[in-house]
Amino acid sequence: MPIYAYIIIILGIALWFAPFVPAHQKAAAANIVDRRSQWGVWLQLLAYSFLWQGPFWTKPLPVWRAGISVALFAAAAILSWTSSRALGSELRVDAALGAEHRLVRSGPYSLVRNPIYTSMLLVLCATAVIVSPWPLFLAGLIVFVIGTEIRVRTEEKLLASRFGEEFLEYKRTVPAYIPFL
Repeated sequence: MPIYAYIIIILGIALWFAPFVPAHQKAAAANIVDRRSQWGVWLQLLAYSFLWQGPFWTKPLPVWRAGISVALFAAAAILSWTSSRALGSELRVDAALGAEHRLVRSGPYSLVRNPIYTSMLLVLCATAVIVSPWPLFLAGLIVFVIGTEIRVRTEEKLLASRFGEEFLEYKRTVPAYIPFL
């Protein structure tokens, strides 16, 4: 695999991840936490590890695949930056609610209820385009979706318990993580 492929992956992941560091430091204290969402986090991490199991270091990288990867990483980074900005102090890794928690419906949250998970899916795809054979990508994608569903369902139960009908209306009108579906 050419050196520029590694550069695309490293820069893509770094640009995607960068907004979460300062946002995590500003996270408000949570008074309700559902630790079951951690299973989803572990499955998502496992899904990313599937991508790196093939013989990627010996594969040539066609320019069109590098271009697709760059476009996917760019979309993922835009979503991560705008999502973390919209969430502000409510951004957390675990499923939790703080005393001042609000239901965010602006920015990317007007297109999908979970744009950060959409951005994570884009990172998975951007990496797979460069390093992963199709069977490993498919296995990783399945595990990623299962992990994401665990997280989404856990988080949405908390939001429904706090915001009631307002959240249910939001859920009826805005797709979970694939826009326009």
